[in-house]
Amino acid sequence: MFLDIFVLGMATLVGLYMAANIGANDLANAMGTSVGSGAITIKQAVLLSVVANTLGAVLAGGYVTTTISKGMVSPSLFADEPNSLLLGMFAALLAAGIWVNLATYFGLPVSTTHSIVGAVVGFGIISVGAGAVSWGKIFKIAISWIISPMAGATIAGGLFLFTEKKILASQNPIKAAERIFPFLIFMVFVVLILSIIFKALKNLHLELGLVQTSLMTIPLAALAAVSGRSWVKWQTARSRSADSGENSYLPVEKIFAQLQILTACYVAFAHGANDVANAVGPLAAIFSVFKTKTVALRVEVPFWMLFIGGIAVGGGLFLFGKRVMETIGKNITEITPVRGFCAEFGAATTILICSRLGFPVSTTHVLVGSVVGVGFMRGLGVLDLRILKNIGASWIVTLPFTILLAMLLYKILIYFFM
Repeated sequence: MFLDIFVLGMATLVGLYMAANIGANDLANAMGTSVGSGAITIKQAVLLSVVANTLGAVLAGGYVTTTISKGMVSPSLFADEPNSLLLGMFAALLAAGIWVNLATYFGLPVSTTHSIVGAVVGFGIISVGAGAVSWGKIFKIAISWIISPMAGATIAGGLFLFTEKKILASQNPIKAAERIFPFLIFMVFVVLILSIIFKALKNLHLELGLVQTSLMTIPLAALAAVSGRSWVKWQTARSRSADSGENSYLPVEKIFAQLQILTACYVAFAHGANDVANAVGPLAAIFSVFKTKTVALRVEVPFWMLFIGGIAVGGGLFLFGKRVMETIGKNITEITPVRGFCAEFGAATTILICSRLGFPVSTTHVLVGSVVGVGFMRGLGVLDLRILKNIGASWIVTLPFTILLAMLLYKILIYFFM
């Protein structure tokens, strides 16, 4: 009994610790380009992301989750030893939290999903053997380190090239913006609506066919584009009047800044819907074992756990997220509202496409790749290759580090409590 209560209490604290680290690293990525471009301040970024992330967690979060993250190890293997699962998930939470904490300290954006997956695999190897691990899924994750950043870079870089040629480099950028922005707004809303249906709300299991989805998406996006045309003209007229003929790029940048904030809020919402479970999913598994003394294949995640997890993620961003936001928004390459919008939109589009194709991607990896793609279009010299080298190394180290650390922590816990 003492073991159960102690582990339950400690697991709650470690779960909150993991959630805070997710906010400091993963959620910081979502807002990094907006802060780096000057579209919003750090305080505004924290407020927007806390609200959007918490709403994502409680409105579309994983109320039912697999006992062991991403199906890397079969829960049935622990049917006769529920305490082994309890201690293993505790070790996984702690190992993943420590790694993300270290990465955040050095300002390195890493995948928190990959961190918890690695940690789960670690305790799975040492408790039930390497043969029980789904190595095919691990291979897919490793491949995603290459494919997802490249896809993000291609889409974001291509969009920036189009925007620069058609708007920024035109003889009259404001007139060009008024002509092209409705199309961009249409595309933004298509991606955001589809992403919300297919990704952010996937836990609601909405059974919508292609025709239903199209009938819902296209009219709403078209309405946004029509409204956006008037909005763009109003924005540019107001900016020109206020700036009295100063740099004509400024009104265009302001419009891009507002679109960038919109996409960043979506990423934060989707983050809450999908990634808060990385912290509270293992915690829910521990609660389930504590209450039932059995191992369930799927467990309920209480509303209060999602809400507290969402708040803890936002708190982590507020307390520790500055370094990662600076890496994404300033250190890789200089970010302006135009470049930041292209990176955010490129990342959202890449994540949507890959999710529908069933390919596992990390939001962090895609967003970093998108920022690099935008910078690359301006020339290799504008990219800080030292920062990119460090980020790449941290991605490679994530799985082996969390696997080994979880194995060590699990051994220590087993020695003292079983």
